[in-house]
Amino acid sequence: MNYIEIQTIYQANNLPDEQQIQGWVDAALQDYPSDTEIVVRIVDEQESAELNQQYRHKSGPTNILSFPVELPEGIELDLLGDLVICAPVIEKEALEQQKDLADHWAHIIIHGVLHLLGYDHLEDDEAELMESKEIAILNTLTIANPYQQDNNA
Repeated sequence: MNYIEIQTIYQANNLPDEQQIQGWVDAALQDYPSDTEIVVRIVDEQESAELNQQYRHKSGPTNILSFPVELPEGIELDLLGDLVICAPVIEKEALEQQKDLADHWAHIIIHGVLHLLGYDHLEDDEAELMESKEIAILNTLTIANPYQQDNNA
């Protein structure tokens, strides 16, 4: 089983619980060796914006930031990295895109875990590979293709 540490900085009634987050992380890591560790930090818009500016040089909050662990040579840990998720942005996006809030949380967490595993979407072919992986994982959770919903909105 994979280990997650959840740091809830932002409080709200509609946040996913630890079991849901664990299930989404496990689904994203289904083809990856078990016993990995991920920190999931749920934050407000201010912290998200500060980290987005500091690490991506982009202003404003974003839905998720992924920080893969970079260990010195010779140090081996099962830590994949940290996910910093801005709950207010997730809620706003779900409303705007007319998506179920829990389904959107699942998608964003899976997206973030794939970033920790080295997937990216800077180039079209990388984006296509990453999106197809996300869609396949979400399908195992009986969650609809989030990109198809975007096109219909």
